[in-house]
Amino acid sequence: MCAIFGTFSFDGSKITDIDLQKIAQILHHRGPDANGTFSDGLSAIGNCRLSIIDLSQSSNQPIFSDNKNISVIQNGEIYNYIELKAELMGLGYFFNTKGDTEVILRAYEHWGSGFVKKLNGMFSIAVFDQAENKILLYRDRLGVKPLYVHGSVETGRFWFASEIKALLKAGIKPEPDIDAIAQYFALNYVPPPSTAFKGISHVRPGHMLEISTLGVKSTKYWDLSDVEVDHSMNYEESKKSILELLDDATRVRMRADAPYGAFLSGGLDSSSVVGFMERHKSEPIKTFSMGFSDSRFDETKYAIMASERFNTIHKKEIMEYDAAAMWPKFIWHTDQPHGDVSFIPTYMVSALAVQDTKMVLTGDGGDELFAGYTKYADFLADDSINRQEKNWEKHFATKTGLLSKDDASNFLCGDLKDTFINSDPWRALADKIEDVPHQDSINKILFAETSILLPGNNLVKPDRMAMANSLEVRSPYLDYRLAELAFSIPGKYKLKNGVTKSILKDALIPLLGSELTHRKKQMFTVPVGEWFKSNLKGFCEEVLFDGRLASRGIVNEPYLREAFENHCNGSINYTREIRAFISLELWFRNFIDNGLMEIESLEIKA
Repeated sequence: MCAIFGTFSFDGSKITDIDLQKIAQILHHRGPDANGTFSDGLSAIGNCRLSIIDLSQSSNQPIFSDNKNISVIQNGEIYNYIELKAELMGLGYFFNTKGDTEVILRAYEHWGSGFVKKLNGMFSIAVFDQAENKILLYRDRLGVKPLYVHGSVETGRFWFASEIKALLKAGIKPEPDIDAIAQYFALNYVPPPSTAFKGISHVRPGHMLEISTLGVKSTKYWDLSDVEVDHSMNYEESKKSILELLDDATRVRMRADAPYGAFLSGGLDSSSVVGFMERHKSEPIKTFSMGFSDSRFDETKYAIMASERFNTIHKKEIMEYDAAAMWPKFIWHTDQPHGDVSFIPTYMVSALAVQDTKMVLTGDGGDELFAGYTKYADFLADDSINRQEKNWEKHFATKTGLLSKDDASNFLCGDLKDTFINSDPWRALADKIEDVPHQDSINKILFAETSILLPGNNLVKPDRMAMANSLEVRSPYLDYRLAELAFSIPGKYKLKNGVTKSILKDALIPLLGSELTHRKKQMFTVPVGEWFKSNLKGFCEEVLFDGRLASRGIVNEPYLREAFENHCNGSINYTREIRAFISLELWFRNFIDNGLMEIESLEIKA
């Protein structure tokens, strides 16, 4: 786990070591153990390292080929590096390190640019091939690790980095993208490949970019939409395959030379990961959870139940309202507005875990692959919603999103309102539903959420909040083999008689027991809506109504103020809308008003 960054010169302009060190400094939290760069004077690559596998200096990056013509950096982990290393040694290759990055180098030397298909891991990778004068960028199949890019032949220079703020540090002017912000208000997050910044985009999951003097070429090396339902596999065989893959995915993610543990909420996914870890442990597992004093949101009793079942060493922390003072910090680390305030407790549980570990396993991804959210059951319970109804895909996106067009007409104004009303701000999600016509309705929805919601929001949370604390997270449910299996299983097995994750629950009962398996799902969220009415009322008023948000000409402040008053007096619940506007305003302050604020100056009193 690290940060990567770099640049390619199209116009012959030069890059200095001082420029590269400025970028490395702002990414230091992602890789505090070492940093390294390589430059030929025109183009360059760099890495900030968090040491998890092979803690020695020999695995510091970049890793160079024997003739020094090829250099490699990565952010992430290659879980099957041991098997790949053995295969390459059998082909005559020698290794100078015990790490996984050198395996990437040798794999590129042997298999060329298509080596990425051999990898099982979470990664963003850069290969600088001087002999060919090109840089190759790779992002893992499901978008677990971030990778942002800016530039073209026309701009004269191309930049890439693990976080957007590193691109801004390189001198790219931060400008808001109004279309992306409209999509943010439609979905509650900015859907990839867009970002809230003009000219900055994601490398898409499962894609590689080749940057050379000819320009930037994008190639898809893996496509989840190619998977079709395997009707020859019955229900019992499907359960057996899920358990086998989850067990192996967990086992390979426990490969580490540094201390590790697990996040444990007591939910189905995190509990099952800890259950599989227990089978392969060499010593008691350390687990960590975050709770709330409000029992409606607190899951810690289930975390303790799972801990006792699997004999873990468990630590928990209780979050109170004053943690909202970290809201500007969470926006700084995510680089973009996010309406999901559960980023804050994720930051806090990461800070708790890093006291004892450098890496944790999590349950992320299970809900999207196996239909874990109640919104799926609620939506498909309507008999009028099926594949034959015209535009049902858009109906799902609008019903499960944030603002409707009527809401936008009231809350927004100016260019943002016009863009929202006159465009299709739900298109990123709705279009993905249509990308898999061979799948059933539930799998279509799950495919779209896996393709857009996961890399756009749900995987940003563990990556950014953990890396803010120099902690690595690994997620067995996000093994690409399990994703392929999940979409070969009929949707009716996942959502059956209104029961979410039906087949997964049936498979896991022997491991978890009935109470942990069938407990009512609680979203990992914060009682912030109640805090808005009391302890955080002043915080909201300072952020939303001090005049700065209104001055931007995109928000109807009188209507927002009325909504806030209605929320505070309990007549209408506007929690989600208030969260979204707070995050947007803090993003403007952090990144647009003054370019890029320093993190030390961000705190606002809750």
